[in-house]
Amino acid sequence: MYAFTACNEADAVTSTRYVRLLQRTETNHYATLGLDRSCNDAQLRNAYRLLAKRQHPDLNPHSPAAVKHTQELNAAHEVLSDPARRLAYDRELDTAKRAAATSRTARTERNIAQDVHLRIEDFLRGTTLEVRVKNPIAPQGQEIYELVIPTNTAPGTRFRLPRTEPFADGFVILRVRVLPGFRFKVHGSDLRCDLKLKPARAAQGGMEMIQGVAGTPLRVPIPRGVGRGEIVRLRGEGLPKPRGGRGDLLVRITYRPEIRISRPVGR
Repeated sequence: MYAFTACNEADAVTSTRYVRLLQRTETNHYATLGLDRSCNDAQLRNAYRLLAKRQHPDLNPHSPAAVKHTQELNAAHEVLSDPARRLAYDRELDTAKRAAATSRTARTERNIAQDVHLRIEDFLRGTTLEVRVKNPIAPQGQEIYELVIPTNTAPGTRFRLPRTEPFADGFVILRVRVLPGFRFKVHGSDLRCDLKLKPARAAQGGMEMIQGVAGTPLRVPIPRGVGRGEIVRLRGEGLPKPRGGRGDLLVRITYRPEIRISRPVGR
């Protein structure tokens, strides 16, 4: 029932390599000088001179930040003004970028997602489910988690269950949806149902009783002469909303008009 993804054995090596590359490229020399990688030598020299002048100790006495910034400017200029060192540095940036993308992909692949269909009453009352992920790589051949659905949970809510080894940095992401039923149809947090009347009742109007989603009886006011297909809205009798409160219950009135056939009088 639950999908799973296999773990890439090279993930740990890739992650270590990514960390080392980030350590070497943590300070972006181009960003330090306010330039992009397409800058030429003249732009490089001009930017360095301007910024170095602004951060000069004579203009910023007793400023540790200025000293640090000057050191970063000198390091950036030293690397980027040398064609061979600049080429090697550019390659290192590219490698770090690819490693970062690979690391993000590996983490994403550790996440698995599944929709969970619940009964309507479970969204109101809450429930607890056992989640089993069949996985040959897991120590017992499967992963077992507990999913607790709080009371008044809105349809569409997502739950993130942290996975165990060897997927400790991944999640089982579960989105709860409404199990289709024969009494109510779901539209967001609103519910819809039909109320069948006799034609005489529709003509007369009055009060009808139906069973609400929580099992409690609800009073439905019927306007006199209500038409077929008209909606009576019972506010706050639907499902929970994401930001609190509940949706509405929309009751559609249905009835079959009486048809009488007889011969005309005198024929």
